[in-house]
Amino acid sequence: MMNLDALDRRILAQMQRDASLTNQDLAAAVLATPATCLRRVRRLREAGLIERVVALLNPQIAQTALGAGLDAVVEVSLDVQSTDRLDGFEARAAAFPEVQQVLRVSPGPDFVLHIHVRDMPAYQALAQTLFAADSNVRNVRSFFVTKRAKFEPSIPVRP
Repeated sequence: MMNLDALDRRILAQMQRDASLTNQDLAAAVLATPATCLRRVRRLREAGLIERVVALLNPQIAQTALGAGLDAVVEVSLDVQSTDRLDGFEARAAAFPEVQQVLRVSPGPDFVLHIHVRDMPAYQALAQTLFAADSNVRNVRSFFVTKRAKFEPSIPVRP
């Protein structure tokens, strides 16, 4: 268990808002010296609390620029829920770059997937490969996103 003080929490909150800040700007934003800030960020990374730093793309602009425009939330239920069968499906789903999230859930379906593909034919091809070809997949319910009202990837950090 990692002990986080108020400065660590300010650093984490700020980095979740904008991880592109220089160390100097981050230190100013969290009211710390650059050396202290750098040391704290390094410790948070080494501890694994900061898993990685990524760029978030705007899906509306990406749809035009990249031609990727269909989001689906998919519930998947398996016939057999043994550990090896659950782990196997999870690993197969996670291997597809179009599958952005694989969540094992309970109760209800065994998995909820968030999938982002170019269009409906691309979704159908993925569904054929991932779901229809797997004899252990019992039920699939797909929901297609018509509007993204909110997307917030950050974890709330209490002071």
